[in-house]
This record gives sequence, structure tokens and C-alpha cells, in this order.
Amino acid sequence: MSENPLLTAFSLPPFSQIKPEHVEPAIDQILSESREYVEKLLNSNSEYTWDNLIKPLELISEKLSRTWSPVSHMNSVVNSDALRDAYNACLPKLSVYSTEMGQNEKLFNAYQQIKDRDDFNQLDEAQKKIVDNALRDFRLSGIDLTSEKKQRYKEIMQELSNLSSKFDQNLLDATHAWTNIITDETDLAGLPDSVKNLAKQTAEQMGESGWALTLEFPSYYPTMLYAADSALREEMYTAYVTRASDQGEYAGKWDNSSLMDEILTLRHEVAQLLGFSSFAEKSLATKMAPGTEKVMEFLNELVDKSSGNAKKDLAELQAFTKSEFDIDELQAWDVPYYSEKLRNHKYSISQEELKPYFPEDNVLHGLFEVVQRLYGVTISEKKDVDTWHKDVRFFQIIGKQGAIRGQFFLDLYARPNKRGGAWMDECLSRMVFDDTAQAPVAYLTCNFTPPVGDIPALFTHDEVITLFHEFGHGLHHMMTQIDYPSVSGISGVPWDAVELPSQFLENWCWEKSALDVIAKHYESGERLPDELYQKMVAAKNFQSGMQMLRQLEFAIFDFRIHLEFSSELGARIYDILDEVRDEVAVLMPPKFNRFAHSFSHIFAGGYAAGYYSYKWAEVLSADAFSKFEEEGVFNEETGKAFLENVLEKGGSVEPMDLFIAFRGREPEIDALLRHSGINA
Repeated sequence: MSENPLLTAFSLPPFSQIKPEHVEPAIDQILSESREYVEKLLNSNSEYTWDNLIKPLELISEKLSRTWSPVSHMNSVVNSDALRDAYNACLPKLSVYSTEMGQNEKLFNAYQQIKDRDDFNQLDEAQKKIVDNALRDFRLSGIDLTSEKKQRYKEIMQELSNLSSKFDQNLLDATHAWTNIITDETDLAGLPDSVKNLAKQTAEQMGESGWALTLEFPSYYPTMLYAADSALREEMYTAYVTRASDQGEYAGKWDNSSLMDEILTLRHEVAQLLGFSSFAEKSLATKMAPGTEKVMEFLNELVDKSSGNAKKDLAELQAFTKSEFDIDELQAWDVPYYSEKLRNHKYSISQEELKPYFPEDNVLHGLFEVVQRLYGVTISEKKDVDTWHKDVRFFQIIGKQGAIRGQFFLDLYARPNKRGGAWMDECLSRMVFDDTAQAPVAYLTCNFTPPVGDIPALFTHDEVITLFHEFGHGLHHMMTQIDYPSVSGISGVPWDAVELPSQFLENWCWEKSALDVIAKHYESGERLPDELYQKMVAAKNFQSGMQMLRQLEFAIFDFRIHLEFSSELGARIYDILDEVRDEVAVLMPPKFNRFAHSFSHIFAGGYAAGYYSYKWAEVLSADAFSKFEEEGVFNEETGKAFLENVLEKGGSVEPMDLFIAFRGREPEIDALLRHSGINA
């Protein structure tokens, strides 16, 4: 065991040394030690305090987290059969441990005793929040249940962990299974050279001649935007929207259908065990939103305010395709293509035209410059750090006094055996223990177009926005000044507030003063011309009504399948999705579309009955940014106020209190509508 890299006292994970065979033994040992230590803490005292119970428990939790974090991360970014098996073998063990701790009555009574002590109010704000959160979570883990129901709860949580992992793996396998090798370049008519060059490079890496199109986003999305061949777009679209389902070329092979039903059934059962009427109601027990009715009211209000714009967007697109291309009926695979044509027609601008101004190194330099001007920190790259892939880079955030505020790994490019999408995750959390401070470390992961030949990675403006979004999450994790892992950074932050810092940082991608440092042509070094910038801003809210309704469709669908599940009727996944689309969507997808089968946010991620959080937090972020619009987008005092009231506080204070401390009032929806070009 002494040679197991996961059990060494590392300051950063020794990624190159971690092998699949290390995983299960390390987790077994850490869980065994944790159980023994908790028992020892409880038996060593009869009067419990912060110092003799909760402080050492924070250390135990952090030790388990630091051991599991690199394993979970590598499973997402360098997936292999052996690593997947090791990861899956540990999931039920971790679930059992979590449930055991959540149902440990002696531990619950010890926390309750600390809460009831006369000196409880002498604890600091973050310490009290940890105790209150723990008592809430004990109840959400079934502490009040009978022994028989506790056992059932434990079984459900184990099974849900396995099912969610299987859902994600099916989607990964289905995505990477499909490839279209093109041998005649005329079939790629309309595709920009950058997309064709990537396709050729991909084919070469596969040992094929010609061009390889895949369902990875840097290949799929531009093909849908630019490929002149409607049949090619239809083929790509069909493959993409039928992934991991009962439809399409691989129908039934990685089918998530039964998994989705089982997941919803078990979530409903566990909610009822805990006394909630639905999983949606249970979900809100740890969120900002005051109740299920308020969430639905909020979403429906946005639908009402956005529908008019969306209908105008569609009517404009239909009129354009009729007059310019004599097309009477748009198919789903036509919409992105002709929308891009319309964008060019109206604004003479395309994502492809902007890419030369967003080379990777300059975008990173600009991002770091924006953060420095807002928060007074500097960011520098550190070489020779052990990583999981040769393309991964490592950076440090240095505060004004020269101390390390945070560190992060940056993994930007799409590649085989890597989960799609973009995300930030915790590697190490900030912790101060016996005067020793541990700086937080984050993983920042994207799936952008890699360098092709001698040309550096060139990003679309949408990809730049995605990078800023994830870095906003990263700053929330890394800039925290809270010393206890369970409420430092993003930990303990209600899920419908966690998107505030990420969506907030996106705003600088549209500011000319910020773009002057972010955007420089990769060959000439020329700044983004003002004429191009003006076109970009003019096109910012192109089809914003349709985009808004698309996100609301996802959010309402997610909330309703968790709110309305019944044992008699079952999940009704596609029945409810059809109902939502009838009420919300302005353009209906084809019947074979299996969107839900790849909706990993809610079936494999943390957004179950919480996808509404994106819009909920967007209200907060738009309103927060409006203060910068009033006082200057690089106003030092405003930046300092956001840093101190939001980023540094982590989950130690209720997010509404933090927002009011920063903004001086509760959030208002007007800024979001204005930023989205929605006519309220």
C-alpha cells in the first residue's frame, strides 16, 4: 500500500503514476480508516465541540475527496475499460459510506448537541453554516427513518450511483462509436478550411485516408452550420440526436431508455421515503428557490416574455429560406445551416470569420488580464507539472501579497476517450488546519478544436464564452477565503446559485475594452477591428428568443418529469417532453429525436430537477453585471465588492444575502431580458 500513489501525501495528484489497479485498494483503505476514525472521535468524548469533532471530520472528508478526485476526473478525461471498471467498483462502496455517515445516529446526536450548546453562537458564520447544513443533510439521508426504510434508502442510493454512471458511459461510447469517413472532398462543400483540416487530421490519427467527421462538438457543430450537403447534415443530425437510444444506426446497443425510467422511479421512491411528495420538492430542500410552484412560475414567466421574440425569429428564418432558397419547410438539420446563412445576410459575420482573432494563447492572456483588472491577482503558467495528457497545462493564481490563491489544470481540446462538454471540478479544496493552509486546485475542462498542423488552436467566440464561463466557476472555487472544505469555494453553495459567477464572467466577452486584450489575429497581431466588433454586438441577440425557449424547454421538461412522476403512470418521459414542446417550442423536432437519452446534466450530473438553475442564476448574474455597467466594467471598487461578497464567501452564507450585500437589493429580472434582447 505504501507504493500506491493515491495514498501518498501529494500536494498535486501524481497522475502519471495512477493506474487502474491502484484505485479500489486505495478507496478501500481510506474508507476503512475513515470509519475507524469517526468511531474513535465519537467514543472519545461525551461533550462534543467544534474542535474535538467537526474540525477533525473536515480533515477526514478532505482526505477521501483528494483520493477520489483524480480517479473520478481521469475516468472523464482519459477513459479506458480498466479505469472504468475500477471506477465503477468503487461507486457502491462510496455510496454505502456516505449513507452510513448520513444515518449515523450517534454522529447526528453529536452535531445536534453542538447546535444546542450555549456557546454555539460564538462559532463563526461558516462554522455555524456547516453545522446547520449537516443537520439538514442528516434528515435528507434518512436519519429519522425506521431501520427497514434506512436499509431501503441505502440500496436506492447505491443503485442510483450505478445507473447514473452507466448512463454517462453509454453516452460516451455511443458518441465515440460513430464516424463518417469522407473520401470525396466535394461532399464537404461549404465547410471552412479549418474544419476540413481538422477532419483530415482526425482521419490520419485513425489511420484512414480522407476526412473523418465525428460527433465530437468541434466536428459536429460546424458541419451542421456550414455543410452545403443537406443529406450529410441529416446523417450527422440523426446520429447525434439518437445517441444511446432505441433509434438510429446503433439502436439498442447503448440504449439509456430503461436506465432513465429506473433513475426516475428510484428518485421518486427516495423522495417519498423522506416525506416529500416528489423528487422536485426534495431537490429544492438544498436550493435557493422557495418551492416548486415558484420555480414553475419563474420558468413560465420567462416563456411568456420570450415567446413573441421566438415566433418572430422563426418567421424571419422561414421568410428568408423561402425567398432566398425557395424552401417551404425547414427540417431540424436545416435550421442551424440556414440560420447561419441568415446571420451572415443580416450582419455579414460568422463564427468562422472571428476565429483567427481568438488564438488560444491570446485568449488565455486576455482572460487572465480581465481577472487581474477585476480582482488584483496575477496568473502564470507553471511547467513540468504531472498531468493526465500531454496537452494539459497548469497555472497558478497569485494574490497581491505574493501568496498562491489557487491553482488549476487546463484541458482544452476534444479527443477520444474524453467526455464531451465543458466543466469545472474540484481537485483540492481550500483548507486551513493547524496553521497550515492548502490552496484550492481546480480542473478546467473543455472540448475545443485542437491545433491543426502549424496553426494554433483557434476558438470561436462561442468557445471563448464557454472558457470564461468555466473560469468563472474556477474563480468561485479558487478565490474563496473560507477555511473549511465543506463550505469553501463552490462547496455548500445552493445549486441554483452556483452558476452566478460563471455566467457573470461571460459578460466581459462582449466588452470592447476586454476584447482589445482577448482578441488579436494569430498572424498579424491586429486587434479585433471595430467594424467586426460592431457586427458581433449587433448579432449578439440573433435568434435570442428561440435560444431562450430552447433552454426553458430543457428546464421545464427536467422539472416536470421529477415533479409529476407517479408510480401508476411511470416516468412518461417523452409524453411530458412532447407536452412541454407543444407549449414552449416554436419548431418541433422529428419523432426519432431522442434528446432525453443524452441529457446527462439531469441523468448523470447534478442538475436533476435543477436545470432551471441556469436561468435562475442568469437573473442574478445579469443583475450583478448591471452594477458594473453603471459603475464601469473594470471599476476596482465594484470588482473588490464582488470578490469579497460573492467569490470569497463560498457556501458559508446564503446566496441571497451575499447578492444583497453586493447589489444593495434583491435581484430583478429586467437586466436578463435586456441583455437577451427580449422585449419585456
